[in-house]
Amino acid sequence: MLLRASGELQGETPDLHAVTDGDASSGVPAGDLLTAFADATLDGDPDATARARDAVLAELGPEATVDAAGVIGNFQRMVRIADGTGIPLDAPVKFMSAGMREELGIDEYGSSQNTTPLGSFGRLASRAMQPLLRVAMKRFAGS
Repeated sequence: MLLRASGELQGETPDLHAVTDGDASSGVPAGDLLTAFADATLDGDPDATARARDAVLAELGPEATVDAAGVIGNFQRMVRIADGTGIPLDAPVKFMSAGMREELGIDEYGSSQNTTPLGSFGRLASRAMQPLLRVAMKRFAGS
């Protein structure tokens, strides 16, 4: 999967199931702290958010805390805009992420109705292309 390949470029092998399964560990360093920070922020409880932010700050420092807060805010903004306007996935993203979306059950989310599904051939081609996409990402990243 393409997103797993981007983690591999960093020397990690993240488990993307942590995105949809609260019991799974992503394998990302401090991933549990970062997930707790994101969850608390999105739940809207100021006290829980403060505790989670303080835990990230203590473990990762101020720069990582600001980066994490920025990622949480930006992701939330993008999702709200896409859902509010009904923006579908564009063709390249739809193709490259088909396997990941299927594996994680993301296509079951309500907003997925905005994107026309790939046919059987498209899903098979997407899976077949994943190894090539990993090589292309590594080359593009200069690894």
